[in-house]
Amino acid sequence: MTAEQSLTETDEQPSLLIVDDDNVFCDVLAKAMTKRGFSATCAHDIEQALTLAEASTPEYAIIDLKLSSESGLVLVERLKVLDPGTRIVMLTGYASIATAVEAIKLGATHYLAKPVDADEIMAAFERTSGDTDTPISANPLSVGRLEWEYIHRILAENDNNISVTARILNMHRRTLQRKLAKKPHRE
Repeated sequence: MTAEQSLTETDEQPSLLIVDDDNVFCDVLAKAMTKRGFSATCAHDIEQALTLAEASTPEYAIIDLKLSSESGLVLVERLKVLDPGTRIVMLTGYASIATAVEAIKLGATHYLAKPVDADEIMAAFERTSGDTDTPISANPLSVGRLEWEYIHRILAENDNNISVTARILNMHRRTLQRKLAKKPHRE
């Protein structure tokens, strides 16, 4: 038997790093992605993810945007520095145009809003270019959604500093915190 023949199944599978602070979601997703041929590893914060990535750079990564009080965008940037070839899908329950644009600029392959299933993630990993056939919505964004997008863009431009953002928006800090605690308006 040659050395190549003695490789374990795990060695032949592409490596996948899943980073989400929801332990149950992370475990369920890891099982689903393992069934789809990946060797999946979970991390629950940026520090743990970087430790794992520095030990063995993943070929694929699924990163949640909001990791407790940290931004998954930081991890996208750091993983791309470690290996520009890593294919990254950013997941979030707080989707916004501003964070989607930043995730792609920093090197994410795709950006998906939760809830999402493993098949959607697989399709996102396989997409290597844009789609000119993407339909243009007949309905413009609602005023509530536009406000939510604008607030989050200003917040991102100010490194998530709530006090500075509140001053720029001419809004009381507590009012801004209440608005930030809400989910985005449906389109």
